[in-house]
Amino acid sequence: MKKILVIGCPGSGKSYFSGKLAEITGIPLCHLDMLYWNADRTNVTREVFLERLNKVLETESFIIDGNFSFTLEHRLNNSDTVFFFDLPVEVCIEGILQRRGKPRPDLPWNEADYPVDEEFLTFVRNFEKDRKPNILSLLEKYSDREIITFRSRAEVNEFIEKCKVGICRDAPTGTFAVGMPRQALSRY
Repeated sequence: MKKILVIGCPGSGKSYFSGKLAEITGIPLCHLDMLYWNADRTNVTREVFLERLNKVLETESFIIDGNFSFTLEHRLNNSDTVFFFDLPVEVCIEGILQRRGKPRPDLPWNEADYPVDEEFLTFVRNFEKDRKPNILSLLEKYSDREIITFRSRAEVNEFIEKCKVGICRDAPTGTFAVGMPRQALSRY
């Protein structure tokens, strides 16, 4: 595993997990929000965003954290591994509210400087019905990828802990290797 996507509902813990995975493996981490947003909460053009994304996809290895559904198939086509965060919406909303005011490497601004974004919370509440069906359809289409689905924070933490003790390890070639058979991974 050298070309990794981390996808799922906002607030599910994707960025936290991606950071931990990057620490453990040494694989470079890219937060899609950092490619898309400016510090003043405006966004770059779609053309600029895609240009930035394509530069990442051309690299030898990466961890890409984020959704941006209009690029998901392109990213899946250029990846070998997907971590899908399929947590309950209540857990995601709680995660969003708990992270406010904390420093975040995945955003170019401090959320505490702005009021809670109700439109964003609505997006999260509707993620299961509006976004998840497309994600599942694409994951089925790209089922030859290594796909690991997390359904709880406990599963995420268990996976991170196993990585720390060497079940997931940085291989001598610098690639990411998982020391568990595919069947063991699929339980996540």
